[in-house]
Amino acid sequence: MNKLLQNISLKNYNTFGIEAIAAYFADFTDVSALQQSIESYNVEKQNKQMLVLGGGSNILFTGNFNGLVLKNGIKGIEIIHEDEDHVYVKAGGGENWHDFVKYCLGHSLAGVENLSLIPGNVGASPMQNIGAYGVEVKEVFHSLEAYHLHEKKIYTFSLNDCEFGYRESIFKKKYKDQFVVLDVTFRMNKKPVYNISYGAITEELNKMGINELNIIAISQAVINIRTSKLPDPKQIGNAGSFFKNPEISNKQHDVLLKEFPGLISFPLQNGNVKLAAGWLIEQCGYKGFRRGDAGVHNKQALVLVNYGNAKGNEIADLASEILQAVHKKFHVQLEREVNMV
Repeated sequence: MNKLLQNISLKNYNTFGIEAIAAYFADFTDVSALQQSIESYNVEKQNKQMLVLGGGSNILFTGNFNGLVLKNGIKGIEIIHEDEDHVYVKAGGGENWHDFVKYCLGHSLAGVENLSLIPGNVGASPMQNIGAYGVEVKEVFHSLEAYHLHEKKIYTFSLNDCEFGYRESIFKKKYKDQFVVLDVTFRMNKKPVYNISYGAITEELNKMGINELNIIAISQAVINIRTSKLPDPKQIGNAGSFFKNPEISNKQHDVLLKEFPGLISFPLQNGNVKLAAGWLIEQCGYKGFRRGDAGVHNKQALVLVNYGNAKGNEIADLASEILQAVHKKFHVQLEREVNMV
């Protein structure tokens, strides 16, 4: 039987570096081990609370977890099919996301180069519909296999089944905390379609002296930009962007623009406007703010940080304070991107 561990520190299992204790803990590298862990837990405890951990890069523990934490360690990357235009690559849910990106780059497969250096694991990529620099994972997603924690069955989800939205999927709403993503199959492009219009990618490519576009150069440009703006979790605890960029109506945008001419915004295809949450937070005076060991990064106000020994509830309180300040100043409601437990 896959052994259950008790009273395990989760500090090394979350990129915020928050100290929290799991009452029960098990890691698994295949479905059989996962099933054994759940069965052992159900025998021992009436409390059926379970939490699946991947890379721990999108979670904030606000206290101890009085249930079973399951650590996804399913590995493996393989090409399973190809046609004239695409190569289908299957990756285990426990694979590191950036390692998967490097695999694709090494096999000249395009589509995820803009998603370089995003922390976390492959299994979380569709749950969150991760995105950066004008690209979202749904654009290369083909299907996934997931294990239902209570029905003890494996389901296959297609692109439409996942109901992807901005940092959203069916796994964050309707099926929250019900599934473990076992593996994901991506439909990668043989012929690249470059997306360099977002952010400072073109500027960075020029700085790098790139004359002929290629996916490796775009990946490196994204890595350069990310490392210049975002803190390394190994040095300063963080979970990347803590808040989503809010979407507002065109009418509300016009009103705000009159009062705040420097407002940073991006028109959307649905007629609404997306605002830069980092700019809103910065205007409220929180960029570089610090209270004890809980703070806001001094280069990117979207990122909340743990400077050492902050407690999860201290970071959660700071996040709530920021939400209130932004709403008071701009009448815009920010939404947390990070999962709070």
